Amino acid sequence: MDKYIDSLSKTILFKNIDRHIIEDLILNLNYRISDYMKDQTIAIQGDDCLSLGIILSGRLEIHKPFPSGKVVTINTFSAGNIFGEALVFSERHKYPATVVSISDSRVMYIDKMEVIRLMKKDERVLNNFVSVLSNRIFMLNDRITNLSYDTIRKKISNIIIMEYGKQNNHYLVLPFCRKKMAELLNIPRPSLSRELMKMKEEGLIDYHRNKLRILDLERLEKSLLE
Repeated sequence: MDKYIDSLSKTILFKNIDRHIIEDLILNLNYRISDYMKDQTIAIQGDDCLSLGIILSGRLEIHKPFPSGKVVTINTFSAGNIFGEALVFSERHKYPATVVSISDSRVMYIDKMEVIRLMKKDERVLNNFVSVLSNRIFMLNDRITNLSYDTIRKKISNIIIMEYGKQNNHYLVLPFCRKKMAELLNIPRPSLSRELMKMKEEGLIDYHRNKLRILDLERLEKSLLE
C-alpha cells in the first residue's frame, strides 16, 4: 500500500489530508488496482459501474460513440482525478459513454460501500467528494450553454471567455488541442480553423498552437449577444 499513498495524496478525493491519515483511512479498505495500456478500453458505454475509479497515474478519455460511427471526446481526466462518482450512487449505474486509457494508466477501484465507509471515517473525504460532484455539474452546465449557441463564432467566443475567467489572463494556454476543441464545441475541425482565422484577421484574438491572446475582450463578449 505504501507505493500508492504518494499517488493518493495527490488525488481530489484526499485533498488536504495528510499522508499518514490517508494511510490509516486506506488500512483494511477493500479495493483493487488495475493497469491499462495506451488505447486500451476501460469501460464500454452500457457497462455496469459499481465502483469509484481513482486515477493513480496516466490519462483517460471519455468517448461518446454515435450510430453513425462518429466518436466525440467528452472529457479528459489525468492522474489525481476520479470517475464514476455519480454513477456508483445512481439507481441506473450504467456508463453513459466509453472510457479509454490514452496512456499507460493505473486505476484504483473502490466499491460503493467502501466509499461510504471512507466518508464516515473522515468528513474531508465527503467534502472532497461533494466538491467533485458540484464541479462536474458546473462543467456540464458550461457544456450545455456552449452547445446552445447557434453560430461557430459564439461557441468559440464562449469557450475563450470561460478560459479567461479561469486563468484571469489575456494570454491563455488552452488545455486542449485544435482537434479536442472542435469535439468539445461539436463542430468540424476545418470550420473551427476557418473561424479562428477570421477572428484573428478581425483583431479579436491572436494564437499559435494552443496559446491564445485575447486582443478585444469586449467584442468577444458582444459577439455572444448578436
